[in-house]
Amino acid sequence: MFRSGFLFVLLVAALPVFSQHKQLFSINHDSTVFSLTMEGASHLASLPLKCLQQEYPNKTGHTSLADSDHLMTPKQQHPAFYGCFDWHSCVHGHWMLVKLLKQFPNLPEAGLIRDAIGKNITPENIRGEIGYFGGKLSRNYERTYGWAWLLKLQQELLGWQDADAVVWRNTLKPLCDTIIKFWIEYLPKQTYPNRTGVHPNTAFGLAFALDYARAAHHLLFEREILKAARQLYLSDKAAPSRWEPDGTDFLSPSLEEADLMRRVLAPREFNTWFTNWISPEGLRHLTQLPIVSDRNDFQIVHLDGLCFSRSWCMQGIAAALPAKDKRKQLLRHSAIRHLNASLPHVATGNYGGEHWLASFAVYALAN
Repeated sequence: MFRSGFLFVLLVAALPVFSQHKQLFSINHDSTVFSLTMEGASHLASLPLKCLQQEYPNKTGHTSLADSDHLMTPKQQHPAFYGCFDWHSCVHGHWMLVKLLKQFPNLPEAGLIRDAIGKNITPENIRGEIGYFGGKLSRNYERTYGWAWLLKLQQELLGWQDADAVVWRNTLKPLCDTIIKFWIEYLPKQTYPNRTGVHPNTAFGLAFALDYARAAHHLLFEREILKAARQLYLSDKAAPSRWEPDGTDFLSPSLEEADLMRRVLAPREFNTWFTNWISPEGLRHLTQLPIVSDRNDFQIVHLDGLCFSRSWCMQGIAAALPAKDKRKQLLRHSAIRHLNASLPHVATGNYGGEHWLASFAVYALAN
């Protein structure tokens, strides 16, 4: 949800977009706040509900050792998270449904959501997921993007005193513990960060992991993440922001790093670091909307996701800057423009976007 501080003129320019979807979003009297309506939540919830148990098409990312595991179906490999085209999208589809169910307990799809999650997150299925990660070449599977979304799902469940949520988080805990163990082992070996704009981006993963560690009061995990973040990013200066975006980005390397470091550093230290990291010219460049030329293309449609991830990063960074910092307003205004640009395209009938974009939209709206 966006709060006060946005220029009215910017929201007026955005109103034509919302007028087409006014039933999905509400806007307050002075156009400084917009939020998801029940109808909007219902519409977005329908997207992962269609694919949590849809096995094909599927992009497994599996490395085979022999015919016996090469011939396994996605559901045999991943009995809990086999749907929605790939493992990580299925995981964050579960996160999104939990998030919406918490925010809208009377959602018309509430029963369907509980039934779908309950069928996937079972002790037997989670044992199967853990077994997959125990394979000889599977310890780095979904490192660290899918790992991050799994912990985000568990974080959402941790704060919810709901009977089903308690069952789901207890069932998920052994898989989360496995991933946390792998992550703690991996961090000291990660000499260099991955600065890509897609799944392996290190800063994105660490930001979500840190959120989880703090919510779960996992002090060891938090300490290792903070240590790694400082080692990897504290000395960074002069981000090459003008190189962004690449043609398949759904994350901004420059902004994801800043979104992590605002969690790591005290406000004054972050302000100094951020000033050295992204120049005024680079920041203005990052406020320019990406062009999504073909939403039928599974890679080009990533740029809609970039609009959402830029939006949530800009919101978080703006909140960490001093009240009178001019960059604060620039980032907040740009966050709205980016969200506006892609919200109408979350549900287009094209599976390349529909299997995952709703989760990014909900996370940007919830920030």
